[in-house]
Amino acid sequence: MACHAVIPAAGIGQRMGETKPKQYLSILGCTLLEHSLRPLLACPALDKIVVVLQPDDPHVDALPLLRDERVLRAAGGSERSDSVLGGLALLQGIASDDDWVLVHDAARPCLAAQDLERLLVTVVDSGVGGLLAEPVRDTVKRADERALVTGTLERSGLWRAQTPQMFRLGQLRTALDKARQERTTVTDEAMAMEQAGYPVQLVEGSPTNIKVTVPDDLLLAQFYLSRPLAEKTL
Repeated sequence: MACHAVIPAAGIGQRMGETKPKQYLSILGCTLLEHSLRPLLACPALDKIVVVLQPDDPHVDALPLLRDERVLRAAGGSERSDSVLGGLALLQGIASDDDWVLVHDAARPCLAAQDLERLLVTVVDSGVGGLLAEPVRDTVKRADERALVTGTLERSGLWRAQTPQMFRLGQLRTALDKARQERTTVTDEAMAMEQAGYPVQLVEGSPTNIKVTVPDDLLLAQFYLSRPLAEKTL
């Protein structure tokens, strides 16, 4: 069975307060999208990588990495799930329903090669789809609309979801189609799989695998990306 990847990159990243989508913001001379794509291209287990874009995207042609022969382009939609479905539709013509597909955030630039390898090996060996995630170590509070604490959650068993998230192509397409037909909002692929009744496993990832969402995240991502390779593998 082959393994492919989809990077939904059709969003606009409003919370960044920038004039361009956040995936095209630059860190250390490369865009977030290029940093997020690079570890996937470096992985020999991945056959094709579909980058899902706005149809009239004015930035993408300036990125050399997207001219790699393994990279395909698909048109995205208004929601993340629409974009992922667009990427899966493109893969349908060249892949089997039993092939594995990894979905990775375009604004998650610090994915470590060893975390990607751990996810691939764990999922393929077990045959159960899963995602990288980080155990919650902080105390977590529940609050009301006035930001007053209403309780403290038991943190054992709580995890922060990351990407890549890795599932069989046919099952993921079915799960996302089901959520669309039922008009259910899903915030990631694992949520769609859960709601469709498929098992989903957690594979521990690194705290450094952050998603750039607000401006301060750019500084943290730059710090992680600028560390020597020996530090990153500790």
